[in-house]
Amino acid sequence: MSAPIRVLVVDDHPVVRQGLRTFLDLQDDITVVGEAADGDAALAEALEHSPDVVLLDLRMPGADGASALRAFREHEVPARVLVVTSFTDPSAVLPALRAGAVGYVYKDVDPPALAAAIRAVHAGHVLMNADVARLLASGTGGSAAPAGPDLTPRERAVLAEIARGRSNREIARALNVAEKTVKTHVSAIFTKLGVADRTQAALHAVRSGLV
Repeated sequence: MSAPIRVLVVDDHPVVRQGLRTFLDLQDDITVVGEAADGDAALAEALEHSPDVVLLDLRMPGADGASALRAFREHEVPARVLVVTSFTDPSAVLPALRAGAVGYVYKDVDPPALAAAIRAVHAGHVLMNADVARLLASGTGGSAAPAGPDLTPRERAVLAEIARGRSNREIARALNVAEKTVKTHVSAIFTKLGVADRTQAALHAVRSGLV
């Protein structure tokens, strides 16, 4: 069996942290390695425990979720960050995703769905709540982005698959090409769009109406 997914829970409410820990520790493939109540503590815990996935609340006293995301990037924390919050204002959604979060779900998500989300982002997927994707696609969070300069038809197809949260292997299977070819297309897409990762590319695709 592969090692369990190591999760760090970041939320300022002790009852939320305890509830998440209790549920997640029941999963055979997930283990909670630490907890934090604000962004500063989250960074310290992440550096100490090297989690695979961070469950991050956005609204916390002191250093909030956005501060934590910036700190993770500055310190090159490799963990995948899944935002778990009730704060749905698009002005908070876009900065969180742009700052490095790879997933976004609401606190009323069913526990099994949260476990599935953790597994998905750990596997390399980009996960956005359907409501958030609609907000991005509608341009509510800002002006719509162009589809992208000089993207070839194949690159546009790959970008659409990235926005659907598919891994390079899944994209290769869907488009009937080699995984190495997909990697080449992904690299070209990042360069042409001026983005640094799959999350930013997915955001671009959603906001430009590709998906």
